[in-house]
Amino acid sequence: MNLPSSKEIVEDMAFFDDWEQRYQYIIDLGKSIPHINKSLKTDENLVRGCQSSVWLVSTKHDGKLQFQVDSDAVIVNGLLALVMAVFNNKAAEEILDFDINYYLKELDLERHITPTRGNGLHAIVAKIKVIAKMQ
Repeated sequence: MNLPSSKEIVEDMAFFDDWEQRYQYIIDLGKSIPHINKSLKTDENLVRGCQSSVWLVSTKHDGKLQFQVDSDAVIVNGLLALVMAVFNNKAAEEILDFDINYYLKELDLERHITPTRGNGLHAIVAKIKVIAKMQ
């Protein structure tokens, strides 16, 4: 998964003049996330609290957590890309120490997505943090 850094994403989002362009950027980021294998799209890997179906699978390699994510909604894959830019391939401590609320505030995202999408985004982050705490 080759995603820009969170800093680059914030800078890129600020470059766009309107939210239609920002949504397209988010959707394009989501297209860079590889789909997970259908065999991993199980109830166990389903993230509860999301309006759309979202699957999250984690593995640990060389002390870093790696995530596979997928959704049945294009915009949600974009939101997953925003989250993966800060959490994928990071040590548990890095995940737990990262101020995701500040990052989302910098993106001005929550004012521009539906409340149910916002709740889903927080459910995804919460599940990732629970995984990190268990390491």
